[in-house]
Amino acid sequence: MLNPVDFSGKPFHFVGIGGIGMSAIAYILAKQGFTVSGSDLSSNRITQKLQGLGVKVFQGHNASNIDLAIAPQVVCSTAINQQNPEFQVALANGLPILHRSDLLAALIEQFQAIAVAGTHGKTTTSSLVGFLLLQGGLDPSIVIGGEVSAWEGNARLGNGKYLVAEADESDGTLVKFSSHIGIITNIELDHTDHYHSLEQVIETFQAFTKRCNLVIGCLDCPNVKAHIHTDITYSLSDSTADYYVTQVQYNPSDTQALVIERGETLGKISLGLLGKHNLSNALAAIAVARHVGVEWSAIADALPDFAGASRRFEIKGVQNGITFVDDYAHHPSEVIATLASARQQNTGDRVVAIFQPHRYSRTQRFLSEFSNSFTDADLVIVTDIYAASETNDGKITGAQVASAIASVHDQVHYLPTLKDVQDFLVKNLNSGDLAVFLGAGNLNQAIAPTMQAMAL
Repeated sequence: MLNPVDFSGKPFHFVGIGGIGMSAIAYILAKQGFTVSGSDLSSNRITQKLQGLGVKVFQGHNASNIDLAIAPQVVCSTAINQQNPEFQVALANGLPILHRSDLLAALIEQFQAIAVAGTHGKTTTSSLVGFLLLQGGLDPSIVIGGEVSAWEGNARLGNGKYLVAEADESDGTLVKFSSHIGIITNIELDHTDHYHSLEQVIETFQAFTKRCNLVIGCLDCPNVKAHIHTDITYSLSDSTADYYVTQVQYNPSDTQALVIERGETLGKISLGLLGKHNLSNALAAIAVARHVGVEWSAIADALPDFAGASRRFEIKGVQNGITFVDDYAHHPSEVIATLASARQQNTGDRVVAIFQPHRYSRTQRFLSEFSNSFTDADLVIVTDIYAASETNDGKITGAQVASAIASVHDQVHYLPTLKDVQDFLVKNLNSGDLAVFLGAGNLNQAIAPTMQAMAL
């Protein structure tokens, strides 16, 4: 059920404004001229950018951060505990309390929205859709879960009629969105803290599609093919799909393919993003762009220039001949896809996977799958589990994850802390290695210190 959002001029206050999803919406509202404030535990590049737009950002969560004189609408995400002092003061004073999804749903109503959903690939696909619409002259607004250099952040306010939005299924709130176009990249069980079964996940996506005017789905995902009613389909191999590819070449520096649209050849593409999963994401974006009228020449010209979103196989630098990559992969399927891309790029040298398991519930549920996810890595390093918002119940540890992977892989090391990881890498990485940091937690904080230590 949606909570009503007041767009008549009433201010907004975001609890946790530095989060990738919250900050994107705060940015759109600030650009639209609303009074916006917020708080977060620490300052970062995103909060500093918001401050540059006139957003008042408080460091730390305190009841005094909320100005009762102006009685703002208070926005929270699922990550905010109801014991948060700002949530409590809003509740005690009868202020409107909105979930992030309520606000995104209300923004979606203002546009012809393109909502990108799926267990994996949402950020890259939504970034690609936004990029193709931008290059095609449609001037879209964009709200996504990653930063993109083309619009210097995770959000953009355009003058066109389209809004490209990432529709997150993690807490089930994507069922609130009424979209012009809905995309489903794939369906798997991932967020075991919210869903008890794959069937629950499928039902959530089915509810999402019922609120979309048109649904675009990937036939390569068995769950999409079997359970989702689609209007437009795409596939890497099924020639019955509306969009599919032939003559695919996975090269160390790009991916090339010939795109077929409803039986007719559109032309060749060259994609700077590597791997099957990214070719699939690009095909979804092509399907959207073609549906809204972007010329094929604009699409083909734009794709080689798309550099990807932050933390999606993001090259952070090269030190001593070693390439350091930051990737958000935290589900077995994502780890497999990312390491396949790494192997594609680094055919003659080592791929070193540094993995930080994310959430106890996910790690325990998918322990067997994780054990078989690292075949494309020559060396695997496993840290302690990043808890996120979960409490450690003692049922699963990082050491157990390392042991499970070691049962099928002969080069596995368990290094509990980020400092342990840094010290090991400085001593053991070799020129030519591709070091891939995998996880949705804080593992990427070890990249810069490792590179700096190696430079000494």
